[in-house]
Amino acid sequence: MDISAMRFLSALTVTELNQYVKDLLDLNPPLTDIYVKGEISNYKAHSSGHLYFTLKDEGSALKCVMFRGSAYSMTFRPENGMKVTAHGRISSFVRDGAYQLYCDSMEPDGVGSLYIAFEQLKKKLEAEGLFAESRKKPLPKIPARVGVVTSPTGAAVRDIINVCKRRFPYAEIIVYPALVQGEGAVASVTAGIEFFNKRALCDVLIVGRGGGSIEDLWAFNCEPVARAVAASRIPVISAVGHETDFTICDFVADRRAPTPSAAAEIAVPDILELKHKFNNIISRESAILTKRFEYLRDHLRRLERSRPLLSPMNTIEDKRMTVASVQDRLELCVGHIIEKKRAQLSGTAQALNALNPLAVLSRGYSAVFDNEGRVVKSVKDTEIGKTIALKLSDGSISAIVKEVNDG
Repeated sequence: MDISAMRFLSALTVTELNQYVKDLLDLNPPLTDIYVKGEISNYKAHSSGHLYFTLKDEGSALKCVMFRGSAYSMTFRPENGMKVTAHGRISSFVRDGAYQLYCDSMEPDGVGSLYIAFEQLKKKLEAEGLFAESRKKPLPKIPARVGVVTSPTGAAVRDIINVCKRRFPYAEIIVYPALVQGEGAVASVTAGIEFFNKRALCDVLIVGRGGGSIEDLWAFNCEPVARAVAASRIPVISAVGHETDFTICDFVADRRAPTPSAAAEIAVPDILELKHKFNNIISRESAILTKRFEYLRDHLRRLERSRPLLSPMNTIEDKRMTVASVQDRLELCVGHIIEKKRAQLSGTAQALNALNPLAVLSRGYSAVFDNEGRVVKSVKDTEIGKTIALKLSDGSISAIVKEVNDG
């Protein structure tokens, strides 16, 4: 649209003016490839993946938008108050009539984006407790298999194999060939950790690579690798870079080794040291057994010199005397018990004899029975003409009742 030609036309609509301004901005070369430095404010991450924020300095503010495709490629997460340098183009949104920066990339101002991303992920995982010592698993004392997730061609894998074979040649070493830098490294390292865990192929797992720049080591600073290490059921030793290099993987792992060679030294014991320990154990056990045998031998010698073995008949005679003494005491006790019971029996017999009806009859009394054998206790129990029997102490008399008198 030619604005000079519009001077002789009727008034412009708002949309026409906003569109004209947008065209001016879009066709201005310096504004299509521009860097802007400022402090982030009003930051908002939309559910669509687009980012909306404002860049400001001491004097003014500039609205900005970064669409999802550009936002996805950033290595750090923007935050309010962060000073950044943004790249993009200046254009206008016709509907609102306001110009803004359409941002396609952004870097922290004065601090590398990788460092910012490192610190942000470290803070996030630490808050989740993934660095806590309480969740770290102990390493096995003597592993039968050692798993290694690293590049199959680098110096790190050779160092690990050489140290393991030198220190403990009995351990089997299983290497998962992984990409350790560049595109696909994060997925490759994560797949290696999951490979060993799904198949339970090893007792301890070394994850790492040799030294390099922060960009070279970046796969071990990514969240998927960190979470795979944290979720591993197999104890993990992180061995990334040199002694001064620290990665997120180091903080999450059960143990951190300063170098791959040091990781191998941590993973397996020293065979010479083990032999020395075994020899010390054998020596101590041998000394204990020797002392025990000496004690038993002395005890046996004392038994050989004991009186029962030297004079068995004397021992038998002693036991015989003991048995005789016990027998005498037993007979005496039994005699006392019998006498006591005999006296008790005599008293009981006398009491029973006093109650014996025959004893009463012997003193001149008799008992009267009717013809059915019932005792006649009253004149009412019989009548004239009935036959009765009189029981005496030395026999009985049969009689017929001729007279019954009351009282």
